[in-house]
Amino acid sequence: MPPRRRRRRSVAGVDQDELLDPEALADPDSSFYEINGVRLHHKVCSHEDEDSSSDQSSDTTVSADGQSRIGLPMLLLHGFGASVFSWSRVMRPLARIAGTKVLAFDRPAFGLTSRVNCDDSKPLNPYSLAFSVMATLAFINYLSAEKAVLIGHSAGCLVAVETYFEAPERVAALVLVAPAIFAPRKGVKDSATGEQEGEKQNVPNDENSPPNLFARIWGGFLELCKHIAGSVSKMIMAIREVVRSLYVKALVAFLRSSLGVMLVRWVMDKFGILGVRNAWYDPSKVTDHVIKGYTKPLRSRGWETALLEHTISMIIDSASATRVPVSKRLSEISCPVLVVTGDTDRIVPAWNAERLAYAIPGARFDVIKSCGHLPQEERPEEFLSVVERFLRTVFRTSNEQVFQAAV
Repeated sequence: MPPRRRRRRSVAGVDQDELLDPEALADPDSSFYEINGVRLHHKVCSHEDEDSSSDQSSDTTVSADGQSRIGLPMLLLHGFGASVFSWSRVMRPLARIAGTKVLAFDRPAFGLTSRVNCDDSKPLNPYSLAFSVMATLAFINYLSAEKAVLIGHSAGCLVAVETYFEAPERVAALVLVAPAIFAPRKGVKDSATGEQEGEKQNVPNDENSPPNLFARIWGGFLELCKHIAGSVSKMIMAIREVVRSLYVKALVAFLRSSLGVMLVRWVMDKFGILGVRNAWYDPSKVTDHVIKGYTKPLRSRGWETALLEHTISMIIDSASATRVPVSKRLSEISCPVLVVTGDTDRIVPAWNAERLAYAIPGARFDVIKSCGHLPQEERPEEFLSVVERFLRTVFRTSNEQVFQAAV
């Protein structure tokens, strides 16, 4: 009998039997920049360029009203599962607004950035948030700039904010698009109940009188209870930390096993394209061009292992007891901030974005109508208008202040 032909594997419609190195999938305008042994795929767009990029839409325009350019480069930070492709419709118009260069790069585990083995020999985990922050600052240096405007989308907003905390002097402004950052609830002051604390009682002044003696004994008993409760609470917290540590180790071991690889392939196959469609307000407008742009990295050798290592890094970061959550540091941000969201974002609700803007001093908040999780792709004209208005207002005001100070 003739040998049975082996069934070809595919994930989200992408053949998995003929995977390539990421650089073999590069576009004509792709570039690679090595940082700590990682070849980061990126694209640079300048306002002086005249040739259209192969993956940029020609129908996106920005009004030319003769206003002066911002004069600061921009760095674009994509979200989870995305890549440089997600900025393709707005890079060139943003370069016109900036009057200089705009750079977008693929964070490790995404796009066409090289997939590297994660081991303890490397000084910094390439799939960690800290590495993405370092890479962002390195690209600001790459552009020979003292500071830049950071535009983050979804999980890329976390990279943008962490970069600000790492080096605030290098960040001119932050634009947070559909930010996947947990926003704290507004502080609510307790309303008066009409009862006064420590209400005075009419008791005799003699400290040995029965009412006073009972109060002292009761107070001592309450203090003892507090002490016991505190000790028990510390024991529970210690046990919880041990359990959490064991849980994290077990989860990491599972994800790094062959079962973890099978799981991530299954998830991407079943929900990858569905996730892209769900990110749009109108899924019917998701074209084959968009689907191919998002699934192209699945042709890279080692994509599933890299994605798992990125997930593991996020788990370890979230389990760290020493790392202060970004949500508790938002009030420390002092640079100009714009928060943009789609009114029908199914992934990061608009109310969370609004709460985030409320938590950042002086932040501006804009909602784009009939738009989902990807304003820069689904509503590029409206997105560019919002960003341009914000940047021109901020930097026009700054320039006027400098001029007045000089006079």
